[in-house]
Amino acid sequence: MTKQEERRAQERAEITSRIASFKATQEKFQREREEYFLTTMENARKKDQPAFWS
Repeated sequence: MTKQEERRAQERAEITSRIASFKATQEKFQREREEYFLTTMENARKKDQPAFWS
């Protein structure tokens, strides 16, 4: 393998790694948003107060 081919292979590996990291971060954010939504809705349903628009 030439130096240029090695450099390209390293760059591809780095890009692949960065994409995987980005994807994992996005999935984490999605899980956190879903958890926040579910918790918020659960807390809202537990309230004994009448709805604001009622």
